[in-house]
Amino acid sequence: MKAKIGITGNIITYKRPEEVAAFDANYTPREFSQAVELAGGIPYIIPIMDESLAEEIMSSLDGLILTGGQDVSPLLYNQEPHQAIQETSPQRDTFELALINAAIHQGKAILGICRGLQLLNVRYGGTLYQDLSEDKTAYLQHNQQSLPQFPTHRIQIKDQSSLSPIFGKEITVNSFHHQSIDQLGQGLTVIAQSLDQVIEAVEAPADNVIAVQWHPELTHIHDQHSINLFRNLVERALPKD
Repeated sequence: MKAKIGITGNIITYKRPEEVAAFDANYTPREFSQAVELAGGIPYIIPIMDESLAEEIMSSLDGLILTGGQDVSPLLYNQEPHQAIQETSPQRDTFELALINAAIHQGKAILGICRGLQLLNVRYGGTLYQDLSEDKTAYLQHNQQSLPQFPTHRIQIKDQSSLSPIFGKEITVNSFHHQSIDQLGQGLTVIAQSLDQVIEAVEAPADNVIAVQWHPELTHIHDQHSINLFRNLVERALPKD
């Protein structure tokens, strides 16, 4: 039996010539579904829907990937938007928080990636740096200018964490974010940081949650460690005998 893995979707507006109306489309970067399939799971893309459907959606799935995208609304952690914040999507925030709650309630495996890590931190009561310029210790380039498949900075992984059997003690990752965790959510544990102490991964073993700040879906084709992270999700998602 293969694990059914839900992948959160987003909405993009396609602009058409003046004589044809623009239209919205549901989408998820294809690399996510490819990684899940290669890892031995079956991917299911979840479009943004009403939050009331979250429990029913998760009841048909074994695991959940929270993908990247817009900034998390600072209103969710009781802050006003700073000038450096970028596009937010309140509808997506609300729906994905409902999916997280449903997955935790049902004991389903969760993997958060980039925005997914940040949203999980907010769900657990934490806060975010709305822009890395607010973090006085951050000095590395976390929104890399290199091609996405090329890792650009190192992170250190804590011993005895969920990630140490997959990645070892230190790896180089790709990086595309301008927000990061500030105050850590209650119940989460930091399991990886960059050399400038930006939080790069967290876990909540009791809730079957792992989240990373980088983008392993963009490197899984040529990096064995990255695909092993998706294999770990599939293994965590399979029903236990």
